Amino acid sequence: MKNICKLLFVALLGLMVISCEKDEDMAVLVNTTEGSLTSDVNSILLDQALLNSPAVHFTWTEPAFNIPVATTQQLQFATAGFDFNKPENYALPEGTNTAALTHEQLNSIVVKNNIGLVPGTAGQVEVRLQTITGNTSFYSESITLTITPFVPNPDLIYPKINVPGSYGTAAGYADWDPGNTMNLYSPAADGKYRGFIYVSAAASEYKFTINQDWAGDKGDDGTFTGILVADGEVNIPAATAGTYYLNVDWDNNTYTTSLADFGIIGDATPTGWGSDTDFVYNPATKNWEIASIALTAGGYFKFRANDDWAIKFQPAAADEVLTSGAEVQTYMSAEGTVNGDPNYQVDVSGNYRVVLDLHNSAYYNLTLIKL
Repeated sequence: MKNICKLLFVALLGLMVISCEKDEDMAVLVNTTEGSLTSDVNSILLDQALLNSPAVHFTWTEPAFNIPVATTQQLQFATAGFDFNKPENYALPEGTNTAALTHEQLNSIVVKNNIGLVPGTAGQVEVRLQTITGNTSFYSESITLTITPFVPNPDLIYPKINVPGSYGTAAGYADWDPGNTMNLYSPAADGKYRGFIYVSAAASEYKFTINQDWAGDKGDDGTFTGILVADGEVNIPAATAGTYYLNVDWDNNTYTTSLADFGIIGDATPTGWGSDTDFVYNPATKNWEIASIALTAGGYFKFRANDDWAIKFQPAAADEVLTSGAEVQTYMSAEGTVNGDPNYQVDVSGNYRVVLDLHNSAYYNLTLIKL
């Protein structure tokens, strides 16, 4: 019995030794030298006239480790003083240690919601190098840049999908051409797209594409219940002529479509709050327009769809009184972008041409021109 106990003890001791040897063989990743980041300028005035020109050159040194590991590098941008709480990331090319960002690229980064610099006003942004290996990140010391952005072109900074179809030519675009069609934009850059198309004839058809190409296009699954598929898809028909408001969840393969023919209504208009004066789509300008309408200063008006209040365009507080020729951003109540229930006014009575530009759901805009 004693011999058996001795044998068991020896075996257990051997297992413990082997286990310890295996633990010692496991390498622990150690960051032996931190990465670093520099820029060739520290104060940048961004210029829309120089969209594709370099605004800043970054140079970096990757961190070193005690064992060989595969890494990827990216820049992180954040509002200065907030400890990179909500950074904007920019992937860096492999095989080099320098990269230039253009005026357009840098402007797009710093005016996004996570940073939100005000166009025309200088603001401070911190930048650091992030090195990623597996599930672990290593960071360089940050550098601070003073950047003055410009008002960005919303067509360039917001993701979009395309809506090619047989309606295209009549709407001022081209039939079934993903590169020349109305688009739906994603204001939150979250894979959910929305916007308007104009269809001049009932039974016109369309589908959805991305990157202005047919690769990966999606259409209805054939049930016409709002389900999208990429294989075996069918075109989506418009029930009647008119303006359609579309919502597409690209990642979850769903869509909705609603008729939305707009008009102007209010006590500043000739027909008061009793009836609407309708917009007409102009394929030459690709806008919705009213050629002439009398508007009275001191009165109020709104823009609504389908002679109803479910979908209406309304102003921000600073834009409730309109001046001839001044373009203002307008907001849609059904998208949750309107505070309260504000109305529009004009500062001077007279006949006006009204132009409603709905081509980009991230920046609907309105212009009144006194005739």
